[in-house]
Order: sequence, then structure tokens, then C-alpha cells
Amino acid sequence: MAPDKHIEEDIEKAPGTRPGGVRDEREAAERVQKMFARIAPRYDFLNHLLSFSLDRVWRRRAGQHFLPILRRPDARVLDLCCGTGDLAFALDSLRAKALCYAAGNRLPLIGSDFVLPMLERARVKAVRGKARVVFAAADAMNLPYPSQTFDLVTSAFGFRNLANYEHGLQEIARVLKPGGEVGILEFSEPGSGPLAGVLRFYFRQVLPRIGGAISGSGEAYSYLPASVAKFPSPPELAQLMATCGFGETRFESWNFGSVVLHVGRLR
Repeated sequence: MAPDKHIEEDIEKAPGTRPGGVRDEREAAERVQKMFARIAPRYDFLNHLLSFSLDRVWRRRAGQHFLPILRRPDARVLDLCCGTGDLAFALDSLRAKALCYAAGNRLPLIGSDFVLPMLERARVKAVRGKARVVFAAADAMNLPYPSQTFDLVTSAFGFRNLANYEHGLQEIARVLKPGGEVGILEFSEPGSGPLAGVLRFYFRQVLPRIGGAISGSGEAYSYLPASVAKFPSPPELAQLMATCGFGETRFESWNFGSVVLHVGRLR
């Protein structure tokens, strides 16, 4: 039976990850899941190598925006599409320092991802670093958490991989308490200027070759710049966040516009 034309049109209109050759959101999610499972063994190494370790700086800088929430020992925090847990660990470290003597009494953060090999590595790192982070398998498009559970939901370089950005934002809004905050750290197309041009060349031409050679998955590191090129611009994502119930939406760009932090508060 041929696919319904209207369904195909709806799929095209809904902004989200679309690896080549997929027919619907389910196939898109499955392709991304398998892709990241294959690169899990070299994921941390390549993140640090390809960003010249700036990824650590970006995560910590993003976390500092949420210190008022992190200073509350009873605050519930979810790191979505957490991968191997680096943003969750950065948030936990910031929280421990902010709380000082009360650090041991803070509620554990929750890290969620639907790529099990990534979570396995995150759990090993949590034990090794004695972090108060619990990792649980979860699909960001259908979270297993009750409505109005969390005070803060974050995501670093993972939201871009969702098959439907609007649905993902709606699910984040569902699990956030009224007045809760969201922080989405993502790659973006660099701005203008000679340095931005050099960065764009590196991102499109050099990074895929190095990443593919070391990880053994050329598909994953070719997909990265392609997905960034199709990702909504910062103003577009801010508008989509507002449409999904977030107020006080704002963004700030780093690294010549190639990294953007989007922040919003649930109305």
C-alpha cells in the first residue's frame, strides 16, 4: 500500500531530524538511536577532541544560568537526551558547590536517553565520580514521568536529534512544573566573518572526516553538520518554544554563533 500523501506532507512540515531515506518519525528515531549506539565507545573522546575540549566549557557555562534552581536542595532536575551524562555531571558539580554544607542532602539529578550504550557509560562515570545522578532509559518524545514533576529540564546537543521538535517541546512542558525552566544547548550555523567561515569549513569538511575515521561511523559524523544546517535558527526555535507554552524565551550565542543556549520559562 502506498503511503498516504497527506501523511508524507505532515511529516515534511513537522520540523525534526530527518536522516536520509527515512519515511516517518518512527524510522527517523530508530536511525538516530542505532547511529549513536554505534559511536558510543568513542563518543566522549571525540566530543573533547573535535571541540578542543570547549564542550566542557559550554556545558558549565550553560549550567551557571540555572544556579537559582540548582541552589535548592529539593529542586528536581532532568537532563534530557543526556548521552554519556556530561551536562548532568556539570550541573551536579555546580549544585554541590552552590549548596556547600548541604550538598549531601540534594535530590539526585535524573539523566535520560534512549540510547542504552550511552547510558551504560554514563552510569560507569557516575560511580567513578561519585555523582548524585541517576540515569534512566527514556524516549524524549514520550517521557515516563508524571506531569509537573521537574523544576528544570536541560538538554545539551541532543534536542536537535528529535524527530519532531514541537512534540519534544510539548513533552518538556508537560513534565515541567508551572514556572519551571528549560535550557537547550545546541549547535547552530556560524555567523558571518572570516573566523566564522573557517569554523564553518572545519565543521562541514574536517570534523566529519576525523569523526568518521576514529569512530568507524562515517554516517554519524556526516549527519552532524547536515542536521545542524536543517536545525531552526535561534529566533525560529525561540518562536517555537513560545508557541509550546514557554515565556521569557531568550538565547545567547557563543563560539562565533556556532553554539547557542536557548532558555525559557513555562508559563
